[in-house]
Amino acid sequence: MNKKALIDYMKGLLNERMQVAWKAMEAAQDSANDQSKSSAGDKYETARSMGQLDRNMHARQYEQVRQERVVLDKIGESESSSRGAVGALLETSAGWFFISVSLGAVKFSDQTILAVSSSSPVGISLLGKEAGDQFQFLNKPHKILAIQ
Repeated sequence: MNKKALIDYMKGLLNERMQVAWKAMEAAQDSANDQSKSSAGDKYETARSMGQLDRNMHARQYEQVRQERVVLDKIGESESSSRGAVGALLETSAGWFFISVSLGAVKFSDQTILAVSSSSPVGISLLGKEAGDQFQFLNKPHKILAIQ
């Protein structure tokens, strides 16, 4: 498994999510700004408030994805690890796991890799483990076969 290519692919996914959130945030702001004042002042204020709430929601989504991208940027592609840690790509009896950001199942190179955060339950169970160690996933024991 090419870890550098996986990281680049995941950065692309996050970039797409950032663009979608940014465009939605701009659209919500434009909508709030474009509300024309009518004789029903309460209706105008409600529409502006709803538009601002929508904009804030998309701004939070954008910031969350941006922070996930920062985490990926900090992971050294060439670093190899002998233990489960942030940036470790683990081949296990349950499939591939990449301890990085919580993207879930990522289809890459005809494989499904579970991109998990180090603070997720499965991420926590993988931290500090070595090849040959066991861990719990979906209430079943699994074995770590290799770590990159």
